[in-house]
Amino acid sequence: MGKRLRYLCQDETRLGLKTETGRVITARGVKPIVSVQWPRKAFWLYGVVEPLAGWHFCREYPHLDSENFQKFIDALSLELGDDMALMQMDQASAHQALALAWPENLIPIFQPSHSPQLNPIERLWQFIKRQFKGENFSNLQELRQRVQHELAQMSSELISFLTCYDFILEALFHEALFYASS
Repeated sequence: MGKRLRYLCQDETRLGLKTETGRVITARGVKPIVSVQWPRKAFWLYGVVEPLAGWHFCREYPHLDSENFQKFIDALSLELGDDMALMQMDQASAHQALALAWPENLIPIFQPSHSPQLNPIERLWQFIKRQFKGENFSNLQELRQRVQHELAQMSSELISFLTCYDFILEALFHEALFYASS
């Protein structure tokens, strides 16, 4: 099989022992009672999704910085093998550090500043965090195991459903038509 050109969307999310809270449906006038903890212990999950295929690749790191981002893109490059990938991401300083050595098979595409709504992987992070809303974890290892379990349970169809925005599909379709006609 020859080289493929793939479209990936990349981001990071912070996961920690602070309880994820959110809205729930209750009877009128009833406020739910949830035990909330506030510890500051956390880790970062770096990830990419391929909306068309529903593929994902995630790695955990202790901090969000250019050193860990370099480790992530190196691991991603190896995972992609001979495939080339356009990788959409935000303009975080870790992504734009001059010290980064971009692998030859990854081409960064920076989205406009302050526009997380343009990055489909944000919906994956929301979905994962929603799975343990209101739960308390006694330590980071327990949280790590839960996150890994949630990621392992996700089918490619679910990931594609969460991340396949119409504007991405239309752009990729028009580019495919352009290259097919030339």
